[in-house]
Amino acid sequence: MNYHYYIINKPYNVLSQFTDNEGRATLSDYFKGEKDIYPVGRLDKDSEGLLLLTNDNALNSYLLNPANKHEREYYAQVEGVPLKDDLERLKSGVAIEGKITLPAKVKIIDDPGFSPRSTPIRERKNIPTCWISLTLIEGRNRQVRKMTAAIGHPTLRLIRVRIKNIKLAALAPGEVRLLTSDEISSLKK
Repeated sequence: MNYHYYIINKPYNVLSQFTDNEGRATLSDYFKGEKDIYPVGRLDKDSEGLLLLTNDNALNSYLLNPANKHEREYYAQVEGVPLKDDLERLKSGVAIEGKITLPAKVKIIDDPGFSPRSTPIRERKNIPTCWISLTLIEGRNRQVRKMTAAIGHPTLRLIRVRIKNIKLAALAPGEVRLLTSDEISSLKK
């Protein structure tokens, strides 16, 4: 079988699937390649960024198996500016639905300068926002949003920028590219 490996910068308000009975925007609006390609994992409709697409079921299973604990890095624009104690809570784990998250890497970062979203984020004149980098080794449902909410700093915008060593880099929203052979090899390690 011929395996194919792509990344896409999933835009805001697009489903991480190729079909939808309700006529909402899907990956098929951006990816016009092979028909046997599927996303590895997902990003919520209101999240953006790096999504892997492949027909390699073994790689898909490997990357989705929580026992493998591969890193996924997100940039989150949050309401307010988290204090050092807030960041420490994210690093050591917060309770989500009765279970503590695994340790994470977190830091405040400069505005990464992403292009504006198709629907602007909610802004309050008297409440500042900031960007954090949050690197996880687990992938629970809406985990980043739940983690930042747990420390009192709701996520306003969420963009996945890295899976293992594959980076979003300058890929524009909706843009797709083939992975290099070195990138494919690195995903399988």
